[in-house]
Amino acid sequence: MSIVEASSSAQTSSAALHSTKAVSKAGNVSTFVEKRPTSNLTTIDTLGNEFKVPDFTIKDILSVIPKHCYERSLIKSLGYVARDIISMVVIGYIGQTLIPQVNFEGQESLSQYVRGGLWCFYSYLLGLFGFGLWILAHECGHGAFSDYSNVNDFIGWVLHSYLVVPYFSWKYSHSKHHKATGHMNKDMVFIPYTKEEFVKARGVEFVSELMEESPIYSLSVLIFQQLGGLQLYLASNATGQNYPGYNFIARSHYAPSSPVFDPHQYWYIILSDIGIITTFTVVYQWYKNFGFFNMFVNWFMPWLWVNHWLVFVTFLQHTDPTMPHYRDSEWTFARGAAATIDRNFGFVGQHIFHDIIETHVLHHYVSRIPFYNAREATEAIKKVMGEHYRYDGENMWISLWKCMRSCRFVDDDKDDAKGVLMFRNTNGIGVKPKD
Repeated sequence: MSIVEASSSAQTSSAALHSTKAVSKAGNVSTFVEKRPTSNLTTIDTLGNEFKVPDFTIKDILSVIPKHCYERSLIKSLGYVARDIISMVVIGYIGQTLIPQVNFEGQESLSQYVRGGLWCFYSYLLGLFGFGLWILAHECGHGAFSDYSNVNDFIGWVLHSYLVVPYFSWKYSHSKHHKATGHMNKDMVFIPYTKEEFVKARGVEFVSELMEESPIYSLSVLIFQQLGGLQLYLASNATGQNYPGYNFIARSHYAPSSPVFDPHQYWYIILSDIGIITTFTVVYQWYKNFGFFNMFVNWFMPWLWVNHWLVFVTFLQHTDPTMPHYRDSEWTFARGAAATIDRNFGFVGQHIFHDIIETHVLHHYVSRIPFYNAREATEAIKKVMGEHYRYDGENMWISLWKCMRSCRFVDDDKDDAKGVLMFRNTNGIGVKPKD
């Protein structure tokens, strides 16, 4: 199968498989036409294990999802927005009231350190719920928030703008990511180096000429990715597709004529930029009226945490030693969506991050199922996916380090599985890459 455009035909056919109650499913996935990639393919993953390429179809997936999982409730979704905002207000009130009162008599230096630590923890908590709001805005962009597209877009625009993410720009590029997940030439984010690109970027001719990357180097790359990766992606489309003839500003998510977008989306990109400018104006007035420190702990530091969580979550949803990428010859929508992984982030993941981590595989098959129905739908699609459903319950901070060290570039080095690319590295982890 290959994806040709966003539409509702897949949902229309799926609806016939269910009983008579009408549930809107339009736009959940893209239209497909039959494509016959190679069947029964196997290759070797990063760690030396056999990887079997999935052969099931999107129709197989849609046929097992209960129809009520598609139902969206505006009231319920607004309730989660209110809950997250109220939580941030309560944290703000408690922190602003109690932290300044922390004082150890005769030990002012100790008092300052303790207050500083409490302000850091305070900003961390605000950042957790801030990312929860980001996820709800992400639901708006997919139409999973409610049945009302104008309501979705208004709420998504307000929430994403506050978090300095251009709403419509993200919505449109993210939609293309969902249509071509795992496709080396059409996916929109976290596109890995091929082996040839990796060695060329380092000024050598063969992989064998490369030295192991030091842990210090890996850590520095990781820190930069976590703190600045989102803004670099938005500003220059870093880690996205390369567009020859366009400089990094011209391919920005803030540029209405960027090749990332279609011409008819021009004014929506302008509206996204207006949202960002409005936020910066409000933050500047915040600083002028309440002071730098107040703005810093209540907005800037939580905003940095939101940036971190977004890159943390999306990187680990699409990067793992067990997961493939595909060239066009072997890519299908079903295979691309299966090239994602569910992980476990405990209480925070389920109750504050709205299950975005724990049900991401399902989200790539049917993006309009709201998060509060995603666990049930995930259990349903496991029956079709079988061994191809990926889940890792390892501590995600450990997984982050492992993926950074082991997933450095991709290669299709198995002759009978050309077009299926697995991660390789020069750090001595797993399968040694071939020259």
